[in-house]
This record gives sequence, structure tokens and C-alpha cells, in this order.
Amino acid sequence: MSEQSKGGRIRGNGRRRKEPAKGRRAVTVAAWSAAALVVVGGSGLGYVYFKLDGNLKSVDINAQLGTDRPKNVDNGSLDILVLGSDSRSGDNGAYGKDEGGARSDTAMVVHVYEGHKKAAVVSIPRDTLVDRPACTDERGDAVPADKRAMFNTAYEVGGPACAVKTVESISGIRMDHYIEVDFSGFTKLIDKLGGVEITTAEAIKDSKSHLDLAPGTHTLDGEQSLGLVRTRKSVGDGSDLGRIQLQQAFMKAFIDQVKDVGVFTNPKKLLDIADTATKAITPDSELDSVNELMGFAQGLAGLGAEDVHMVTMPVRYDPADPNRVIPLEAQSRQVWQALKGDRPIPASATKGAATGQADGVVSGPATASE
Repeated sequence: MSEQSKGGRIRGNGRRRKEPAKGRRAVTVAAWSAAALVVVGGSGLGYVYFKLDGNLKSVDINAQLGTDRPKNVDNGSLDILVLGSDSRSGDNGAYGKDEGGARSDTAMVVHVYEGHKKAAVVSIPRDTLVDRPACTDERGDAVPADKRAMFNTAYEVGGPACAVKTVESISGIRMDHYIEVDFSGFTKLIDKLGGVEITTAEAIKDSKSHLDLAPGTHTLDGEQSLGLVRTRKSVGDGSDLGRIQLQQAFMKAFIDQVKDVGVFTNPKKLLDIADTATKAITPDSELDSVNELMGFAQGLAGLGAEDVHMVTMPVRYDPADPNRVIPLEAQSRQVWQALKGDRPIPASATKGAATGQADGVVSGPATASE
């Protein structure tokens, strides 16, 4: 059974620390889409800059964080923190009750290697217990440090800058950019792009994410795509780790399909996608114009799913609370040091880590088993 829909997502990146080229006629709106989230791809468009620029709302991460950050290593690579927020305010109210401040429902560190021919994505489980550093929120108020805090509370108590500072504290890597993805914007972009085709190896029925899929191939619309990347209890061991595995599988399917949506031969569709994409994200202040996003996205335009290595930060379940996970220090250090040195993540880094047991439940149509 196949369901008609539409698919797409946010956008990607370009050059590390160089100013993007100005005056180009093509505006590239990249989508590093990750299930309720994030990540990769490019499209183009060169008119109505003013309209698209007006859609962009940014956050000045650098000003809030100051100089107390990891060293800015200029080796030609690029590191981006992509967050999917679970705020239930505004249009996002349809996805559940707002029980407090927004939290980072999904967090991924995207590392683009020198030359921008390969990338690695490291998902950070939202339930990871970390030592959250002190930071400053968007109002300029001090937020105290906290021991054994859930990772996703960093965004809740201090906004984007505190989320970035927490990731930098965990990884020792300075984030070059920040991109936040909005629930409602994500669904609209998937619809504009025409849907994402995936194959399920088993039935997925989840009352909380409102997803009901039989085994087989489906073209997911925006609502279904969001449901898939938020599904948790009904797959694998029911943990956030299983949900991350669904997200990563969805991202791979999206990356392969976004290149085939025909936007280059359909100017109106391209404008619609660019308009929707620029409304769907909140970037950092260095990516708050169409020209800047264009250069950023063009650097990722050649990446396919086979060029992106996706892992989850190595963790184990917390003996004191099975609903939480804690980092495996030695293996996590291997992951972050590999990225810091612009090297591939070794397979040994993820051996012995908890997985969520949902690997293979979802795949792209090209890799699905018959």
C-alpha cells in the first residue's frame, strides 16, 4: 500500500568560515532534513531575494556565547548543530499539549568533511544525562550549571545558545552553525516536495505520533513523515534510541529523493519550496540571508545518502533509571576526536553501545529487502 504525499525539509550548508559568494543568480535552499528534524540537499532559485530574506528569523549564537568556546579549528571541515524543537506553541499545538518550555526533541551534529564530499551525522539522544554547563539565555539572564541533567533541558532553560554550549561541552568541537527546524514547517516542506518514499519491514502503529503503517512501501506526506520521526514506543525497545534509528533511516531516504523532485525545471515549484523552506527553519545569524544560505547549501549539493555516515553518540542505559541513558565515555571520545580531526568515525566507537533495536524497521525504497 502506498500513500500519496509530499516531502522535503530544511537546508544544508556551504563553506566553512569563508564568506559565501555574492551576486549569484541562483539561490540554493538546502535541506538537511532529519525527521522532525534535519538535514541535506540543495535546490535553486534566483529571484525575489527580498521575499525569502523576509522569511528568515535568526539567532545570534556567537554574541550569546562569547569567547568561552572550543578553538575554531580551520581545517576545511564544517560542524553544524541541527535541532528539532518540540515546542507545542502556535501551529505546533496540533502535535501535543504544551507542558512547559520547548525542548530539543531531536539533536544532530552534522560534520561535513574537508572537500564537502562526505559527511557524518551524530545523533545525541535527548534523554542523555549530561553535566550541563552554565550559560546565558536569550534575555541575557544567567542559567546555572546542572549535574546529570537531561540533554534536551539545555534548550528548555536557555534556548539555542545553551543547547550549542552544551553540545560544545560534550564534544569539545566548536559549532560553526546552528539550524533549528520547526514541526509545522517540516510537514509543509515535505508536502511541497511531494512526499518521501520509505519501506517498512513491519507494521508501525503508534497512538502518540498518530502513525499507522502496514508492512510495505509508502509515500509519506508531511504529517506522516513527522509521525514517523516522532514514533518511539511502538518500535524496537520503545526507547528514544529506537526513534533515532527511524529518524536516520528517514533522512537517508529523503536525501536520495530530494534530488529527483524536478524543481530545476519548474520555477513556480522551486519558489514555493524556497518560500516554505525559509519559513521552516531558524538559522544562526551568519546564515540569515538568502545569499548566505545559497553558499552554505551549494557546499552540500553533491552529497548523496551513500556519502553520509550516521551514528548515535555511544550510550548505555542508566542503571539508576532505565528511561535515561549515559554516555560511554571512551567510545564517545573516539567519535568526537575523529570529527575534530576530520577523520572517519571508527567502527569500534559504537561497539557495545545501546541501539534501541529498531535498525531495519524502516529503509529507503532502493535498499529495502523484497
